[in-house]
Amino acid sequence: MNQTITRVAVARYSELPLKAGYAVKTEDTKLALFKLTDGSVRAIENRSPNPRGGVLSDGMVSGEFIFDAIYDWKISLIDGKVQAPDEGQVRIYPVEIEEDIVYLLK
Repeated sequence: MNQTITRVAVARYSELPLKAGYAVKTEDTKLALFKLTDGSVRAIENRSPNPRGGVLSDGMVSGEFIFDAIYDWKISLIDGKVQAPDEGQVRIYPVEIEEDIVYLLK
């Protein structure tokens, strides 16, 4: 079975701050984009996995991890998993960069 992949333009690469969150909302998805020091861009669900909620776009980046600004949970920007001793997971999204445009792949 073939699946069609849709590309949705979500940001200009040149406007993304380095190591800081950038909140984006598409038709049905709230994302946090992060430009890492190696130039790559990661997209994750902009929702804290903590039961009390919050957003991740306000978090602090260290390497390939985001630290939740309110609860200080360490979350992988690669697979969305919360690191021990905390537990949980957020959804990650694939992105492509082409001619200064960051595309979300759906």
